[in-house]
Amino acid sequence: MTKLRGIIIFALMCQHCAVASTAEQAKQLVETRLNTVLSILQDKKGPDVINRKDMVVEILEPLFDFSTMAKLTLGRQHWPSLSDENKGRFTELFIARLADSFFDKLMLYTDEVIQFETPSEVEKKVHVPTILISKDNKIAMVYKLYRSKTDWKIYDIEIQGVSIIHTYRSQFHQILENGTVDDLLTKLKLPRSD
Repeated sequence: MTKLRGIIIFALMCQHCAVASTAEQAKQLVETRLNTVLSILQDKKGPDVINRKDMVVEILEPLFDFSTMAKLTLGRQHWPSLSDENKGRFTELFIARLADSFFDKLMLYTDEVIQFETPSEVEKKVHVPTILISKDNKIAMVYKLYRSKTDWKIYDIEIQGVSIIHTYRSQFHQILENGTVDDLLTKLKLPRSD
């Protein structure tokens, strides 16, 4: 019985180490990519704005699962009811909208510093909390990742406690409750107002 108890305790300790290692792996990936991006954006003698954005996109885009994010924004209530063609059109338009918005906002960073907090595992996913520190304020952000077949992928970001997926889902739900899929697709084609 004592030997069995020892094996169970050892197995639980190994499992805890694996979880910590898993969460740390995800954190390390996010930290490395974001710090690389910040160093590019803060390099005053570096490439021009257009080239910087291309470099930022090249570094960060593989970290995001934009297709899954698109699906999550419509949720179980609306996604299954879309035709395959409309799923494809929506995904393409949503990815363009989200990526442009995210990368354009990143390009505004100048002297910010990112403080990385302790990651946590939540239902086989990892949350990497960060604080974006600028001269005037601090912005709390949580990068939420899941393990894909190849690597860790971001499927949502919380900014000051607000999920971008939930924000888009609320907007899209309102459009679909009062209109059609074509109305939603048309709105996604319009220039951003943010």
